[in-house]
Amino acid sequence: MKGIAFIDYENIYSIMADMGHRIQPEELVELVKTYTEYIGADLQAAYLYANFDKEEFWKTQSYFQKKGIFTRHIYSKNTLANTEIRPNAADLELILDAQEILLTRPSAVDIVFLFTCDGDFFPLVKRILAWGKEVKVVGVKNRIHHDLLPYCDDFDVFSYLSTKDSPVYNPSNDLIKGIEVIARMQLRLPYVASTRARVTLSKELERSPAEIKELIRYMLSQNILIEQEQDDSNLLIKRTKIYLLNLNHPMIQDVLED
Repeated sequence: MKGIAFIDYENIYSIMADMGHRIQPEELVELVKTYTEYIGADLQAAYLYANFDKEEFWKTQSYFQKKGIFTRHIYSKNTLANTEIRPNAADLELILDAQEILLTRPSAVDIVFLFTCDGDFFPLVKRILAWGKEVKVVGVKNRIHHDLLPYCDDFDVFSYLSTKDSPVYNPSNDLIKGIEVIARMQLRLPYVASTRARVTLSKELERSPAEIKELIRYMLSQNILIEQEQDDSNLLIKRTKIYLLNLNHPMIQDVLED
C-alpha cells in the first residue's frame, strides 16, 4: 500500500507548544515513520508546510530536507511592515499539492496521511475519498477538529511527547540576562545580526540552540525585541535580519535604567 504524507507543521507545532512541548524535527520525522509503518504503508513521499522565517523553525528546513522530506516554505507576512498578506497560505498550498498528485499521478498513492488538527482540511478529506483513496488524519488527541475525528484511529502518536519527564524551558527565567546580553551587543556593534545574537546568547546563558530560539520567540511576542532587515553591501545577499531592543518597553527601561 503506497502512501503520501502531508504535514501541517505549524498547526501541530503550535498545539504541542500549548501543551508544554516544543516538538523537534527529529521527533516529528520519527513519528511519521512510526505511524506509517504501523498502518503498513510504504511511504512514497512526505510534504511539510511551514513559514521557515519564524524563529521557532530556524534551521529546521535543512534538517527535514536531509531526511528526504519535501519542504514548502510558506511566507505569511511582510517582515518589514509586519502585515498579514497570505492568510491560510499553508492550507492552500497543501491542498493544491495533494490535488495535483491525485489528479496527475493517481497510481502513485493508495492512502493519504494528513498530519493536522485543522478542520479546514475536511473538504480535502472528502475529495480524497471520492477519488477512491484511503485517508488517515493524524493529530493531537483532544485537539483534532470534530469534522476530522471519523478519519482518525486510536493510535495517538503524539501522546508520549506531552508527558515527557524533561522540564519545559521557561524563557522568562532568562529574560533579564538576555536583555543585558543583547544590550551589550547593540552598544558595541553596528547592528545585532540574528545569527550572531543566537550564538552569543547560547554561550552567555549556557542554553541549547532550541532554548535560545524559544527565548527569542518569546521576546518578539512580548514586543521586547524588534526584528528588522538591515542592508549591508558586504554581504553576498546584501541584506540580513537583525534584532533591536524596544527601548520604549517598560521592562527594558527597568533592566537597563539609563
